[in-house]
Amino acid sequence: MSGTGDPQPPSGATALKRPRRRRRGLRITAWVAAGVVLLGAGGAGYLYFRLNGNIHSVDIDSALGRDRPVKLGNGSMDILVLGSDSRSGANRGYGHDSGTARSDTAMIVHLAKGHKKASVVSIPRDTLINRPACAKPGGGTAPAARQAMFNSAYEVGGPVCAVKTVEKLTGLRMDHYVEVDFTGFKDLVNALGGVPLTTTSAINDAKSHLTLAAGTHTLDGDQALGLVRTRHGVADGSDLGRIQLQQAFLKALMDRISGLGLLTSPTKLFSVADNATSAVTTDTGLGSVGRLMGLAQSVRNLKSGHIHMVTLPVRYAPADRNRVQPIEAKAAMVWAALRADKPIPAAAVQGSAADKVDAGKIVRPSASASPSASR
Repeated sequence: MSGTGDPQPPSGATALKRPRRRRRGLRITAWVAAGVVLLGAGGAGYLYFRLNGNIHSVDIDSALGRDRPVKLGNGSMDILVLGSDSRSGANRGYGHDSGTARSDTAMIVHLAKGHKKASVVSIPRDTLINRPACAKPGGGTAPAARQAMFNSAYEVGGPVCAVKTVEKLTGLRMDHYVEVDFTGFKDLVNALGGVPLTTTSAINDAKSHLTLAAGTHTLDGDQALGLVRTRHGVADGSDLGRIQLQQAFLKALMDRISGLGLLTSPTKLFSVADNATSAVTTDTGLGSVGRLMGLAQSVRNLKSGHIHMVTLPVRYAPADRNRVQPIEAKAAMVWAALRADKPIPAAAVQGSAADKVDAGKIVRPSASASPSASR
């Protein structure tokens, strides 16, 4: 996921490659889980207490106090979505870690006023930022650090430090927080009966254990996890390319959820809601089924076609081509648009290293697919 990285090859196209298993990524899986929770939990009130008991939450508001950006106050909402790379417990099958975890996925989801449109900004895990001082979960303080990797914030201070770092970086108040891990992601995809999509070219990546021919597939949990982790089997092999691939997968998953008719199938609905609430960690503001149901109602008209996904505008770091740096002027355009509750302008991402990658074209949603098609 976020190891030390390979020596930089002659071309910058393969920057951000990693040989180590322990820092491979989910990038998009946290928002995947959040989407399932928000769209699936709404009809499960009759099993409120069981689902409510599934949810783990963190009191981020109390921990951060008043030194935060002000709320926008117009009905829009910003949610920080993280995917943890922990290899403990059920996640041991994905490699060994040293007892710590980093935020291998980082996305800011901005729900516009009315919640019928959304902007999603992915932050590359190896983006060099100035990390603020943070309280450590076990006691003590992690000092502020200049030019630290973005995903180190979660490692040193957990969800609270991750939120604090994002707020310092963006000037945006994070209204909520959602986190998921490998196993939770797989279980959610399986509960949905897989996710149909079409690959425009073959994907073969031994490192993520994924082999897909070009064509239509319905991916199960293991295959979906392989897809959102794959890097070596697509396009230029970069981490920025993998983010685009995951964004394309998210749209396929959103279409899957919309097409399942969960509210007409109590059994399927409960399966999805049970897996979803077990998979996520949230802030206390979302830490109950009732609160999730309220948010679900507010986004019931949000469709994948109304979600604009971008990657934070970045350039490769001159001192280490395995790292990236924000393009400050363009990043400022992104954050200003979200603060004004306006669409992110195209000029904000033009010229970014991520803008030069087209891995997202390899995957597109599929209207329907046979479950056997992926075998």
